[in-house]
Amino acid sequence: MKKALVISGGGSKGAFAGGVAQYLMKKKKKQYDLFLGTSTGSLMVSHLALGMVDELKLLYTNVNQKTIFSNNPFKITKIAGEKVITINHLNTFWNFLNGRKTFGESKNLRALIKRKITNEMYLKIKADNKEVVVTVSNLTANRIEYKAISDCSYIDFCDWIWGSCNYVPFMSLLEKDHCQYADGGFGSLIPIREAILRGATEIDAIILETEVTQINRLPSKNPFSLLFDVFDFMLGHVEKHNITIGKLAASNKGIKLNLYYTPTVLTTNSLVFDKKLMKKWWKSGYNYAKTKDEEKMSEFRPDLLPNKEGEDALKESKTGTA
Repeated sequence: MKKALVISGGGSKGAFAGGVAQYLMKKKKKQYDLFLGTSTGSLMVSHLALGMVDELKLLYTNVNQKTIFSNNPFKITKIAGEKVITINHLNTFWNFLNGRKTFGESKNLRALIKRKITNEMYLKIKADNKEVVVTVSNLTANRIEYKAISDCSYIDFCDWIWGSCNYVPFMSLLEKDHCQYADGGFGSLIPIREAILRGATEIDAIILETEVTQINRLPSKNPFSLLFDVFDFMLGHVEKHNITIGKLAASNKGIKLNLYYTPTVLTTNSLVFDKKLMKKWWKSGYNYAKTKDEEKMSEFRPDLLPNKEGEDALKESKTGTA
C-alpha cells in the first residue's frame, strides 16, 4: 500500500488545506508515503512529510502581502467596510520601467521559503525516504514538470517550490536551466494522475475550490480584473479536467480516491493574504474534514448518528425492517 496526499493550488486558500491535513494526520493518524503539491500545495508538502503540522499552521496564519511580494501589484482599500482589490499603478509602472516581465515581484516569498524550508528539513526528508514532489509549468518547453526532492539539490528544490507558486504575470517568473517557469497550476492544478503514475494505491486529494460553481462573476471593470477573470476561467477548467482524468485513472486501477473540496467560496482573489481570514480558513478546513469523516462513519455505524435518528437507524439495521 502506498498512500498519497495531493494538495491543489489556491494561494491563500492553502490555509484551508492545512486544516484538512491537520485532521487527517493528527486526528486520524494517517501516514503518507507520497506528498504531491501544486502552487500553494508545493509550499506545504515538505512540512507535512515531516509531520510538522503545527509549524505549518504558524507559517500559514502569519503571512501577509509583505511576506509574499517584494513589489506588490495590488492595492487593497476598504469601501463601506469591504475590502476592494485594485491595481497599484505605481508599483506596476516601476516594474515595467525596470524592464521586468511581470506586474509584480515575489522575491520575499523566495526568501521565506529558504527560511522556513531549511536544509536540515531537506536532508531529513531524504533520509526518511519520503517522496515529496512539486509541480511547475515550463513555459519554454510548453510542458508540465514534476520535481521530486530526491532528484534535486536543496537550492534547486527551493527554486522549484518558488516557481510552482509564482502566479505570473502578478508574481515573479523563474528563469532556470535556460527555461522560464511559472505556477504549476497552469497545467496541473490538482495532480492526482501523477500520484497514480508514481504508484499510489490510496489518495487523499485536497481541492481548494467548491465542487460546483457557486458564484457568477461581476463584469470586469479594467484590463487587470479582466485578466484575473480569464485566468480563473482557465484554471477552473484545468482543475475539472485534472479531476476527471484522476477519477478515471483511479477507477481503472482500483485506487481509493478521497476528494476534499472547500464547502463554500473562500475568496475571489487568492493572492490577497489576510492573517485573520487564513486563521479562520484553517479552522474551517479542520472542521470540514472532521464532519466529512463523521458522515462517512455514520454510513457504517448508524449508532454514531445524532439522537433519535441514530437510534432508529440502529434499530432498523438490527431488525432488518424499513
